[in-house]
Amino acid sequence: MSARPGAPAPLPPAAPPGAHRPTAALVIALLVVGLLAGGWMLGKAKIPAAALAPARWADGEAGRAINEALKLPVQAQADLATAALRYRLLGDLGPQVALGCPDWLFYRDGLRPPPGAGEQVLQQRVRLMQHWTTQLKAQGVQVLVVVVPDKSRIEQAHTCGLRHSTAMRARLGQWQQALGAAHVASTDLLPVLQQGTAPVFFRTDVHMNRIGAQRAADAVAASALPLLGGRGAQAFEVGAPGAAKPRMGDLIVLAGLEKAPPAWRPALDREPEQVIAPLRSGGLLDDTPPVEVLLLGSSNGRRSLFAERLGNALGREVWNQSLDGGQFSGALLAAWPQRAQWPPTLKLVVWEFSEMALSLPLTDGEQATLAEID
Repeated sequence: MSARPGAPAPLPPAAPPGAHRPTAALVIALLVVGLLAGGWMLGKAKIPAAALAPARWADGEAGRAINEALKLPVQAQADLATAALRYRLLGDLGPQVALGCPDWLFYRDGLRPPPGAGEQVLQQRVRLMQHWTTQLKAQGVQVLVVVVPDKSRIEQAHTCGLRHSTAMRARLGQWQQALGAAHVASTDLLPVLQQGTAPVFFRTDVHMNRIGAQRAADAVAASALPLLGGRGAQAFEVGAPGAAKPRMGDLIVLAGLEKAPPAWRPALDREPEQVIAPLRSGGLLDDTPPVEVLLLGSSNGRRSLFAERLGNALGREVWNQSLDGGQFSGALLAAWPQRAQWPPTLKLVVWEFSEMALSLPLTDGEQATLAEID
């Protein structure tokens, strides 16, 4: 019999009692298997206890350590395919890298502060600067502080609307004021790197290219020479730039596209190779030149021959102890315990770091130093 017009549609027959139980049991079993497998992988990975400390949860390091431990055997291939598709189809480079134009890449931590980096971070670093520079001056060693402005600030024409934190951007000026108040020598690279129209940073990397590194080295040398009493006598061989060669940028690596086919990642930078090296007479009895300048920097000090360019401008070899990932004070803290063994001829420490480092959460070493001076 057909239903009357306007009558409600008949309800579907009710499921028999207990029909959902097999599905529920399967879901529970899968969850248990996943839990056991995850626990086994975490146990096998042996994550250091320090990586799971409360402070590491605030800055995301604990989560990254756990994610690394839970990677599947084919995770790398899956991540590569996902990153390549995300870039090609959506123009997205993941949570750490922002895409400008045309194919300019920027580190997101240079645009906004990461979690755990409140306003008090700058003041804490000012106290650290005052402590370390006072200690070095008491040892008879002068200090020259060099902050490399963030790429997004200098190459703003290529950010194409990427937003930055106004409060974070203001910290460079506040830092320079604190250096002046503490009577600590510094080099302001902002006007130096903003001159002209040629790019001074790599398109796919956070570091300065050879043009930017040369400008920065010349400016640092101009600040350092009065502190050293003039130019030294060490001569350097400065080779002519060679043919431009492809260069894998660290932001491509950070976006997970290092091994992607060329069509599925931004085009690589091309940079000419160059040799800058101190000249030697070649004699077996040559005296080693006295060490007068120590560079305690970040990865900027290890890229684009910055230390060699600086040495050539100073007429002195630079003892380069810069560290990749050194951030604000990594190289300084690594060298600090050995300062009693530094050569007695040392006159100047060039302390270099990136603008972004002023807004990063304090490292364990920085927190330990603050605790000591409180």
